[in-house]
Amino acid sequence: MKALLAGAAALALTVSPATAQVSADKPSVEQQIGAGGRPVGANWSRSPVIAQHGMAATAHPLATQVALDILKDGGNAVDAAIAANAALGLMEPTGNGIGGDLFAIIYDPKSGMLYGINGSGRSPKGQTLDQLKQKLNGADALPPYGALPITIPGTVDAWFAMHERFGKRPMADNLAPAIRYAREGHPIAPVIGMYLDRAFKAYSAREDEFDFSNARKVWFADGAAPEAGEIFRNPDLANTLETIAREGRDAYYDGALTDVMVDYLQAQGSAFTRDDFASHHSEWVEPACAEYKDGYELCELPPNSQGFAALQMVNILKNIDLSQWERGSPEAMHYLVEAKRLAYADVARFYADPDFSPFPQALLSDEYGAERFGLIDPARATPEFGPGEPKLEGEGDTTYMTVVDGDGMMVSLIQSNYRGMGGGLVAPGTGFMFQDRGELFSLDPAHPNAYEPGKRPFQTIIPAFVKKDGQPYMTLGLMGGGMQPQGHVQVLVNIVNYGMNLQEAGDAARFNHDGGPQPTEALNGPFADPLGTLFVEPGIPAETVERLQAMGHKVEVVDNGIMFGGYQAIARDPETGVLTGATEMRKDGQASGY
Repeated sequence: MKALLAGAAALALTVSPATAQVSADKPSVEQQIGAGGRPVGANWSRSPVIAQHGMAATAHPLATQVALDILKDGGNAVDAAIAANAALGLMEPTGNGIGGDLFAIIYDPKSGMLYGINGSGRSPKGQTLDQLKQKLNGADALPPYGALPITIPGTVDAWFAMHERFGKRPMADNLAPAIRYAREGHPIAPVIGMYLDRAFKAYSAREDEFDFSNARKVWFADGAAPEAGEIFRNPDLANTLETIAREGRDAYYDGALTDVMVDYLQAQGSAFTRDDFASHHSEWVEPACAEYKDGYELCELPPNSQGFAALQMVNILKNIDLSQWERGSPEAMHYLVEAKRLAYADVARFYADPDFSPFPQALLSDEYGAERFGLIDPARATPEFGPGEPKLEGEGDTTYMTVVDGDGMMVSLIQSNYRGMGGGLVAPGTGFMFQDRGELFSLDPAHPNAYEPGKRPFQTIIPAFVKKDGQPYMTLGLMGGGMQPQGHVQVLVNIVNYGMNLQEAGDAARFNHDGGPQPTEALNGPFADPLGTLFVEPGIPAETVERLQAMGHKVEVVDNGIMFGGYQAIARDPETGVLTGATEMRKDGQASGY
């Protein structure tokens, strides 16, 4: 396997000097017990899950079981995805909820087509950029807290749009498991408990800047975050979901609940009106695909999401054979990072709501990819890449999940409140937090991503889909702000160039390049951090870190896994229908099937 086992073992187990600290009461990393042996595959991974009739992979085992229960009870993959997503809004509030947005790619075996849905919300229609700037009191960016970064939450509308087109079971039945868990309680998972504690500390440090009182009552009533294993209940969310299940989509966007949300938001300084909610709608969009190598095609959704950045990376990297080097080599890492930086320079310049600024389709051409590849110096990191002339960043908290049913319907779904748990605001009695996605608007009026009334901001959340030899093959997602496109490509490279299975491709050490031009900065700079920082996990060999630094990259080793995303994937054999699933070791998740 092209020196995979030796290279992958080094990738997973080699620790850079930065993490090998010795103390009197703790042995060095080299002395600690390592991975056990495995009869097949890499020692640092575990087996992928294999099943036949249906499969789900989510960031929480209970949500995965919810999806499987729906499938076993006659629902299809869309029904199961909605049910699991509703459960995750309760169980993983640090990553998602009905106060946020949703994107999905759905493969329908009846039509043989991919369908994309953009469930992202817009800014207030009655507020101009100048009016917003007055509220910002001279700040040069939108804040991550309070009313100003909120955009209309799109998740509930997207659920109903997906269900109307593809669903089989009544929506009330799909929402019933989340309602039951919200009312009766569920135990907090370990990683989610850690994120809740982080969120509580972050909000508490700035609660004089926004109304944190309702969020405290929902999640932190005892003066601290709930811990792993503690039973957590959210009766307010149960009531909200029951109302939605009973009254449908309009319960959220054109009903009594709407009045509660609008009255509260206006009291917090928001310009949203009832009409902003009532006029919201999701959009069905067409995914685009870019061929990589060996018959593999990566498919992503168009802007206002950043999905096409992954396609741009693929079009750059297809111009070189990465498998001539080991996966953990400085050469392979260098080309991956520089391809990311080139693609993201275009993200910062061109990606925005297409209703306001059409996307230049030439950015996705093979010719443009080859042109950008020619800018890579094989020996050195280029200090600054600018956008092309065609003929994001930040740690985001998100959940990715995927469901495939026995008929071959495949759902790749991502959902998020953006930074943290959202902007900190919870309307009284609702049990969910509003997103802070509007933080990603630029305040430069000349920028395609500039704030405007009734506009969708640049979006980081992206589901992915992979075709093989023209056939539907795999759902794929890797959550986490600007990590997502580069994460999609790293996983694809691990599978295609280095022969890893689905689980190994996600467990292998990753990098997250952060910095460079941002879609929130002024159109023509100057940019705060043109080179950016290459963050790597401890599994990247120390020798590779040193070589990359010598090549001009600014490299830092991070050992907690937080900024490297959360991965799920399911592959379906087009001939046998056998399903293979994988989940993320950096989260609490589970892939399971039957």
